[in-house]
Amino acid sequence: MLPATAMPTHDSAQLFKQHLGNFMRFDQWLRRLLCSRSRGGRLPSHSTTYKDVFMNETHPPKNAAEHPQSSLPDWLRGPRFAGLPALDATAAPPALSFEFFPPRTEALENQLWACIRRLEPLSPHFVSVTYGAGGSTRERTHQTVTRIVSETSLTPAAHLTCVASTRDEVDEVARRYWDAGIRHIVALRGDVPGGGAYAPHPDGYAYASDLVAGLKRIGDFEISVAAYAETHPDALSPEDDLDNLKRKLDAGATRAITNYFFDTGVYLRFLDRCLAAGITAPIVPGIMPVSNFAQAAKFSAMCGASVPKWLETMFEGTEDDPETRRMVAAAVAAEQVRLLRANGIDQFHFYTLNRPDLTYAIAHILGVRPKAP
Repeated sequence: MLPATAMPTHDSAQLFKQHLGNFMRFDQWLRRLLCSRSRGGRLPSHSTTYKDVFMNETHPPKNAAEHPQSSLPDWLRGPRFAGLPALDATAAPPALSFEFFPPRTEALENQLWACIRRLEPLSPHFVSVTYGAGGSTRERTHQTVTRIVSETSLTPAAHLTCVASTRDEVDEVARRYWDAGIRHIVALRGDVPGGGAYAPHPDGYAYASDLVAGLKRIGDFEISVAAYAETHPDALSPEDDLDNLKRKLDAGATRAITNYFFDTGVYLRFLDRCLAAGITAPIVPGIMPVSNFAQAAKFSAMCGASVPKWLETMFEGTEDDPETRRMVAAAVAAEQVRLLRANGIDQFHFYTLNRPDLTYAIAHILGVRPKAP
């Protein structure tokens, strides 16, 4: 016999009957719903929704205008999305590469090397180190890549530009890289120091395609070049930009790495255009996890990368909430790389901004695991 405190009271008995009645009404509603859907039809009116039958609500909530209520039939009217396919556990993980920039201060150098050490166990295909406009970071870039060679297991690729430099100056830098054991160059035209329209140096390499050819005369470098899924801001047209990419690859480049993008469809359509133009070298997607939306939007305006409205909405209200911002950034980048992976892409280049955590997490999502030391 139950103790007195556990004996059902009149109120609890009434509550039980109410729940039982609700359940029976739900069962009746569900049967009608299944019969209706099996005949390809719909429930006759909104008055027979689950909400009306099960909850017995005939009046909208006070905040209905702020939070419009939908019902189960509403949810079932639209198309079904199966979602992204699960990663194949038996497939080889994609090849990754990471990009760093040379530090300007001792504190930033410590941050860079903490980033390098964090990502090193992922065994990327290579890591690249940027080169400032007009060679402004030439010595720091050289010091960084030579230290990577001597102190890590990583394979570095040094950025090299031809803007505002003579051929002799550029060739000297390339030979120094070769002598230091650097065998991979990211060959770029480069941006004009201080901005402004580009003009080739009268005694220099005019464009990146000329630089690629010149590097091949110096040594058998592996060479990566830049590609723009949304067209370079200085290009006369998308077709002209594509012709320029083909010239760089025909001159001896191994692969192209795209500027970052947020609309995956833009990149995939660009691949279609590349193949139609006779390009068969890998066009590796450049991925930039967004840690600061305002900065990303500002930089995107300068380099010609479009920023979708949905991305702005995702980061809206996170200006003073860095933790939420990081979580949103991880979700956005993870969805992007998974969608690209589902479309067959098996190489990714990450613009790390010398911050490793987001890149590390996204690499994990792609199936890349650290190797034991």
